[in-house]
Amino acid sequence: QVQLVESGGGLVQPGGSLRLSCAASGITLKIYRVDWYRQRPGKQRDLIAEINPGDDGRTNYADSVRGRFIISRDNAENTVYLQMNNVKPEDTAVYYCTPNGPGLPPGTIWGRGTQVTVSS
Repeated sequence: QVQLVESGGGLVQPGGSLRLSCAASGITLKIYRVDWYRQRPGKQRDLIAEINPGDDGRTNYADSVRGRFIISRDNAENTVYLQMNNVKPEDTAVYYCTPNGPGLPPGTIWGRGTQVTVSS
């Protein structure tokens, strides 16, 4: 059974940092592109970061997080991370990860998400 578990969220002050984790079981994340999305209250789920499969390592970011967030993967741990730096109140959202690639269309598998709240 395929399962994704996002973790690492919590309450953080503006300007602070958090590292989110996306751990997988039943699927090898290395062979897929992995995306991080977030859903702010009352808004749609938006793509904010993606990392290419394998050893490619190329990443892409939404303008709203570029220069502050870093996506990375640890293939040995079958985990993808999202390092969030210099967070802002508008980063408050539920954060989700999802893999996609051959035979796995985007949005096929989701975890339950992890809540990030940025507030002083």
